[in-house]
Amino acid sequence: MDEGIVTGEGVLLDTRPTSFASRFLASLIDVAVLAVVGIAVVIVASQTALNLTSNGARILSVVLIAVVTVVVPTTVETATRGRSLGKLAMGIRIVRDDGGPVRFRQAFIRALVGVGELWLTVGSVALICSLVHPQGKRVGDVLAGTYAIRLRGRAPTRATIDMPPQLAGWARTADVRRLPDGLALSVRQFLGRTSTLHPASRVQLGTDLATQVARYVAPLPPAGTHPEYFLAAVLAERRDREHAAALRAEQRDAAESAMLARLPHAVPDPVD
Repeated sequence: MDEGIVTGEGVLLDTRPTSFASRFLASLIDVAVLAVVGIAVVIVASQTALNLTSNGARILSVVLIAVVTVVVPTTVETATRGRSLGKLAMGIRIVRDDGGPVRFRQAFIRALVGVGELWLTVGSVALICSLVHPQGKRVGDVLAGTYAIRLRGRAPTRATIDMPPQLAGWARTADVRRLPDGLALSVRQFLGRTSTLHPASRVQLGTDLATQVARYVAPLPPAGTHPEYFLAAVLAERRDREHAAALRAEQRDAAESAMLARLPHAVPDPVD
């Protein structure tokens, strides 16, 4: 199953926030796993602590608590890009707000804040925050800029955005800079659900997005161009240009590899 969450120029899978129940069950599984790890660590530490002083035993206890509550969750989420054992079992993943995979910084913030909102308060703070937040985020997600998405039962990938024929000539000669990921994502999602929007909201949102995208385009399209056609042309042109650049890079790398494999001083290659 393809689990890629690549945004690029706003091209991404339909990543819907997961339900509270799914996150709660995933958290229970993770807590159970950490509890087993913690018990095993305590057993090993109790044998080690017999040869330590009281101060040494306290230091060892603090270190072990930090390992179980912060180091292990951070390492797991960083290595798996947002998928702990509980999340894997429930078919969900933690991603950044822009749809990209979590890195060390986001995983560390989530784990560090989790010490207070999950362990010290027995999950009550995380429970309340998840219930009131529209995306089911807990405090750690809010501070880290992440949220949980469903990987099972998700909607199909949206159709590719086509270049409006009347703007193809303009787009080929226009200077279209790379859009910020957040803006490109907003445009891509807007174009994918225009048919479901209220007409007034559709016009307002399309106009606002076109105004923001216009800062990255020169010259602007002909006067009177519909905002939705303009947005589609920009995304389609950026996609095509990046695809062409990737093909050129592959051809250049292949040519360089062939040159490196050849014998020096114009010596002909041996014939098998």
